[in-house]
Parts: sequence; C-alpha cells; structure tokens
Amino acid sequence: MTVLITGGSSGMGLEYARQLAGRGYDLVLVSNREEELDTAAEALRAQFPINVTTRFQDLAAPDAADSLFEWCQKEEILPDIVINNAGMFFFKELQPEDLERAQAMVNLHIVTVTRMCMLFGNAMKQRGNGYILNVSSMAARIPAPGITIYSATKAYLKSFGKSLSYELRPYGVSITTVCPAAIATPLYRLSPEKMRLGVRIGLVKTPKWLVNRAIRAMFRRRRVVSPGFMNVWLPPLIALLPGPLVAFIWKKIK
Repeated sequence: MTVLITGGSSGMGLEYARQLAGRGYDLVLVSNREEELDTAAEALRAQFPINVTTRFQDLAAPDAADSLFEWCQKEEILPDIVINNAGMFFFKELQPEDLERAQAMVNLHIVTVTRMCMLFGNAMKQRGNGYILNVSSMAARIPAPGITIYSATKAYLKSFGKSLSYELRPYGVSITTVCPAAIATPLYRLSPEKMRLGVRIGLVKTPKWLVNRAIRAMFRRRRVVSPGFMNVWLPPLIALLPGPLVAFIWKKIK
C-alpha cells in the first residue's frame, strides 16, 4: 500500500507521512525543497520499516500534475492514497508585482490539484478503489481582503472536491476535502512566540491534531470535514460584519 503526499517534506505534509507510515504505508513524498525533502525521507526511513521515495518537483508549474503522473507510471508507482497537501500563502493587498505569485498560487491550488484528481482518480477508478484527500481551508468560507487569491482558490478546492466525490464514489474512489482552521505550520510565517501562544490558548491547532482527524475522515470516506471549534463560530461571525466595518478594519491593518 502506497500513499503519495505533495508538500510532504514539512508541516502537515510531513505529519501525514508520519501517521500513515505508522499504519504501514510506503511513502512517495513530493516537494520543491530538495534538502528538506531528503532530510525528511531519511528520518522517516530510520523511524519506520517502510519504503520512502522522493520526487523533487515544482508543483506550481502548469504541467506539474501531468509530469508527476507520468513519472509514477514510469516508476510503476500506483498510489492507493493521494494527499494534495502542497500550498502557499501570502497576506497583502494585490498589486501588479504580485501577478507571478498569484499565478503560482492558482496553479498550485487549482490547476495541479484538479489535474492530480483527474489523472490519479481515473487510475484508481480503473482499479476499483482509492482515496484522495485535498487540503482546503476554513478560508474557503471567508472571502476577505489580504487573502483574496488564497480564499478563492481554497473555495474552489472545497466545491470541486465535493462535486467530484459524487462522480467517483460509485467506482470505489473517495475524495475527502479537509478545511482546517489555523494550524501551527511554517505556512503562515508567524514568530515562534506567537505560534506557541496561539497553540496554548487554542486558536492554533497542531499538525498532529489536524492530520489525525483528516485521516480518520478520509478512511470513513467523508466528503468534507471542517475540524475545530473555530470552524463553527468564526466564518459565520465574519459573515455578519457589515461591509463598511470590513473596509475600515482593512484600512487600519493593511
């Protein structure tokens, strides 16, 4: 049994690798951080009696999914689970100089994940079984200034994954979309002090906590899972804010 994890060299991706390695799965880790990827693979091999294969690749390239799928076929790798975890984040008012970064985010969150689901999902469909886990975000429910591209791409992932799950479920293939709130990973670039404070007061959850719940939901073939109390109260609360107040807050913090 094999699991392919994008963004598997750190953060939540590495935690998915640890927890699934603990269940006996061989790993295929994909990342654009070569040194970090090699270090993670060595640590996992030392900790678990499994095979770990690595693939150094920029998943924000327009043809990334096709290239990865072709490589897997060439290497005779047939993932039983695909976890589309790779992501990026930035918080700022969009300017023309952000076009390249915005396009990379659209490619990484939308283009690559869409094609990964279609290519690997079809291979699973032909075999009659498989799991795909897509990582969206609580931000999918919070269109807000500063995270304009991020929240829009995560909303796409939630909608796409849920819709496609109905198409693939009759063939034994499930798609689960997880929508975490704030998680203690390098993605948000918070200082260690702020991160520890967030975890201590419960506003930020640990990767271990989130991944455990996401994996359980995946194996139960749930379509969408939104773990954490913040997912219950924060999006509805923000939705109640009047537009002028949102504009005022943004003017103060940007």
